Amino acid sequence: MKYYIIAGEASGDLHASNLMKALKAEDRDANFRFWGGDLMQAAGGTLVKHYKDLAFMGFAEVLMNIRTIFKNISFCKKDITAYAPDVIIFVDYPGFNMRIAQWARKEGYRTHYYISPQLWAWKENRIKAIKRDIDEMYVILPFEKDFYEKKHFYPVHFVGHPLIDAISQYPRTDETAFRQAHLLDPQKPIIALLPGSRKQEIRKMLSVMLEMPKLFPEYQFVIAGAPGQDEEFYHPFIKDSNISLIPNKTYGLLSVSTAALVTSGTATLETALLKVPEIVCYKGNWISYQIAKRIITLKFISLVNLVMDKEVVTELIQDNLNGKRLHEELQKILEGKKRKQIFHDYHDLEKKLGGRGASKKTAKLIFSVLKSR
Repeated sequence: MKYYIIAGEASGDLHASNLMKALKAEDRDANFRFWGGDLMQAAGGTLVKHYKDLAFMGFAEVLMNIRTIFKNISFCKKDITAYAPDVIIFVDYPGFNMRIAQWARKEGYRTHYYISPQLWAWKENRIKAIKRDIDEMYVILPFEKDFYEKKHFYPVHFVGHPLIDAISQYPRTDETAFRQAHLLDPQKPIIALLPGSRKQEIRKMLSVMLEMPKLFPEYQFVIAGAPGQDEEFYHPFIKDSNISLIPNKTYGLLSVSTAALVTSGTATLETALLKVPEIVCYKGNWISYQIAKRIITLKFISLVNLVMDKEVVTELIQDNLNGKRLHEELQKILEGKKRKQIFHDYHDLEKKLGGRGASKKTAKLIFSVLKSR
């Protein structure tokens, strides 16, 4: 079978790469052409465009890059036509993917969606487009199945969360060797800083996160460099001997960390599954934030709290993300009752997410549907 896969972010690259490996196990003749990143490229096939050239953050940035976005959409349609895939698999990235799906369905392509757009958070009216344009939907959060099937009468497959597999497959980190390899202090506990993957958000997050090292001199702070970002980009932020940078080793870093400050997104769930107490941080473009808070009605922004339906980890959003609040909340998760409760809740979180095997389940379902038609 010929598979055309579209992933537009780092998390999509990770999950799509594991799906590709699982599809190869099901389909010996699998051939891939895709939009994604280095992990998908390592899995095999032809990379069309890298996600680092596609990621635009927030309403304002999208507007400023609208011409580029429309050029990419036009190019994608032509590329799909030339490749003539047996199926198109969309991986999250809804703003782009839903436009392609509408066109693809009219053209007669089979359309499968892995990792649902977050309709439950905003733009719920997209359900009409999902029903019209998507043949099969594979959801990874337990409450999404009820959202689709009970509220909107649209059947979906709950396959569990692929991060559980990704993290379980990661080799165990030898802390002493890790510290030595990255020239870290052998004694000081580590606080990991995960400021996001895009330049715009990294600048905003680090401007607040890096107020902490001088307040916690007994700890060392390590920035997790994002895939796709050059090390040189981070150098201006490292102005203290208590701050280090480790690129492309986020799981290894988290596995040896005492706590973490994490930008809202998939990384909040990764941190929880690696059992690291965290504070969720978010500060966006002012215009984008003002628009978002008027149309998003969720109680929480982090996946950890959304899945558990309660505040497991503290969320500091926009004006609440400041040095004073961050200092107070970081103290709470470094010791005491708050830290102990987080570990207990993390255990329950993993159970709710459905256990291992998401990529394998999804691949089996996709291949069985294709074979039956």
